[in-house]
Amino acid sequence: MSRDVQVQPIEPSQLDALLALCREHAVYEGADFHENGQVERWRSAFFAERASLYGWVATDGGVPCGFMTVTTDFATWSAERFVYMDCLYLQEPYRRMGLGRVFLDRLREFAVTQQCGWAEWQTPPDNELGVGFYRRMGAKDKAKLRFSYNVPAQSPS
Repeated sequence: MSRDVQVQPIEPSQLDALLALCREHAVYEGADFHENGQVERWRSAFFAERASLYGWVATDGGVPCGFMTVTTDFATWSAERFVYMDCLYLQEPYRRMGLGRVFLDRLREFAVTQQCGWAEWQTPPDNELGVGFYRRMGAKDKAKLRFSYNVPAQSPS
């Protein structure tokens, strides 16, 4: 592993590598991952005039080894915008190198540029490495359960 690890905004040429990292991330979390055309939808989400998804990639000598993606959202109770970190993942050899801190710095900088007052994210409770890292960075956990249900796509009439 070289010492030339950089964290930069994701570029269109890195979307296939992002797909591979997402596969690894799902395995790490013990989650299912289904490929269904993400790369093309990411292209419009990341690079549209009004992006709906923002991301950074860690590269080692130009080879992607980790990523973070975020969106912005709006909180009803406070009537304020906030940043939601959807994913943060580093391949195993790149953990404990300070890259997580670099990603969280990017998260804070992004929140400031978007005029968001805070950032939120979630991690599986058994991700002890992640939970410990987030707590060391000063993050506080909130006791909530995450729910989900599938909504079938409606075909146009």
